[in-house]
Amino acid sequence: MSNLGEEMHELCQELFPICRSITGDGFRQSLAILQKHVPGIKAIEVPTGTKCFDWEVPKEWNIKDAYIVTPSGNNICDFKQSNLHVVGYSIPINKVIDYDELQEHLYSLPQQPDAIPYVTSYYKERWGFCITQKEREQLTSGDYHVFIDSELKNGSLSYGELIILGDSEKEIFISSYLCHPSMANNELSGPVVATFLAKWISELEYRKYTYRIIIIPETIGSITYLSRNYESLQRNVVAGFNVTCIGDDRAYSYLPSRQEKTLSDKAALHVLKHMQPQFVSYSFLDRGSDERQYCSPGIDLPICSIMRTKYGRYPEYHTSLDDLNLVTPTGLLGGYEVLTRAIECLEMDELLSSTVLCEPQLGKRGLYPTISTKSSGSQVRDMMNFLAYCDGSLSSLSIAEKINVPLWELKETIDKLKKEGVLKTVDVPPKTI
Repeated sequence: MSNLGEEMHELCQELFPICRSITGDGFRQSLAILQKHVPGIKAIEVPTGTKCFDWEVPKEWNIKDAYIVTPSGNNICDFKQSNLHVVGYSIPINKVIDYDELQEHLYSLPQQPDAIPYVTSYYKERWGFCITQKEREQLTSGDYHVFIDSELKNGSLSYGELIILGDSEKEIFISSYLCHPSMANNELSGPVVATFLAKWISELEYRKYTYRIIIIPETIGSITYLSRNYESLQRNVVAGFNVTCIGDDRAYSYLPSRQEKTLSDKAALHVLKHMQPQFVSYSFLDRGSDERQYCSPGIDLPICSIMRTKYGRYPEYHTSLDDLNLVTPTGLLGGYEVLTRAIECLEMDELLSSTVLCEPQLGKRGLYPTISTKSSGSQVRDMMNFLAYCDGSLSSLSIAEKINVPLWELKETIDKLKKEGVLKTVDVPPKTI
């Protein structure tokens, strides 16, 4: 297995203990770690109260400690043992309450008795603790000391942005979110894979497109980012991916854009069909992450999702069971490789036209066997099939689909045909491809 998978998993391990939320120091600390890998990521702060379409940036939340002391003097729901024990955005509390009142502030999963659930209350002030069902059932009558050392204040929402310039102002948009606490597939796999994608894209010798990569808090982060950038995104973005749940070893998944037939959708389906033909295809009705914002009416960006097991479709989702055993080096590497192939397809996609009438004489150009044998035809079948559709009306990705050959396997052939002057690029705006 490639060391790249191990490197990504090690980064997940470094980030895993940090308590993150949609705002606050945990997000900033995590973003700073990603910046060590990609120093070009710019950290941006948006003040509390800033209007973002129909929303506004909420107060900033930070937490230092939390626990419950039982009647027998034992500490349970200790924040320092698992940051999932506290309901996200809980207000501070320090009081003694009885068993019945405590029950009103506890959250557990009867169907998953060993799991701590992930619960948040971003937009209504409350406090609460998350506990395994097994531990909850062991609680007895008596007085409980509940303590949460947290703070809600006027502060800011943070996000990271990286622009990698290409030959064109037209952009590929990659978004991932970094706002969940210690969960591995639903949270850390996305920003970690996006970070390593950014490193790979930065090292490409040639980039046709400019790349815009953002690391945000989910939902409010995408809404905030769009409110500040949507007009330029609408002008320039030709394709993009929302990167999430990309690190387990189970399934590969595809969730389309609302329009379903964008360049992003074509590239995603082409890659998955050839690399992971057993992938699970979802409907846009199954959406649940930031594609809701990117594809919303009036925004209409061409964004789809390539995932491993989709959020909400694996039992560990939004619980403490979504840990570093679920996300693996091989899982992360597989997700990364599918996304890099999709980007390669976007970079290769162009309109091509033959420069000669009838079938070109490829033998004199060293592109066709000069002796015809039983096997020579099959050796160049893909080349001839590709050429047969190069009339300037179909893009290279569309032709690869039609002849059922991975576009990346045609790269050497296309490069040779262009070098020999048999094919030329038809100059059209990328959005029409």
